[in-house]
Amino acid sequence: MQFKSKMNQTINQTQDEIIEEFSFFAEWMEKYEHIIEFGKDLPQISEQLKSEENLVKGCQSRVWLHAEDQDDKLVFTADSDAIITKGLVGLMVRVLSNHSPKEIAESELYFIDEIGLKVHLSPNRANGLSSMIKKMKLYAIAHMAKTNNG
Repeated sequence: MQFKSKMNQTINQTQDEIIEEFSFFAEWMEKYEHIIEFGKDLPQISEQLKSEENLVKGCQSRVWLHAEDQDDKLVFTADSDAIITKGLVGLMVRVLSNHSPKEIAESELYFIDEIGLKVHLSPNRANGLSSMIKKMKLYAIAHMAKTNNG
């Protein structure tokens, strides 16, 4: 079962789409398998982006996250050395990539609770997910500051 977000949809539309996708799965093992698919769908990140600067602090496994400005939207690329963590970062890339820094910074990520991730992730993975979100929002805030003071 493969799902892709449509271009030009809002962050909330993508979150609603993900909530609907996860509603098809009754068992948490199926949901984990779906999360792993998000990792498989991530575009390959170049080796030079796997730098200390792009490493997400607070993740137990190694997670690299890079943001690039393309036509006033932030486009995220990411990778991880752990399969579920790679799926989680892939999920976050799907939700937040290709949006304006302002939209990303101001987004409320309600889908995480709605699909039950907070409850079913280990404390270490939950902390890692929070660190990923924080880094993505910090990229957005830094970009807004840079362009507003440009």
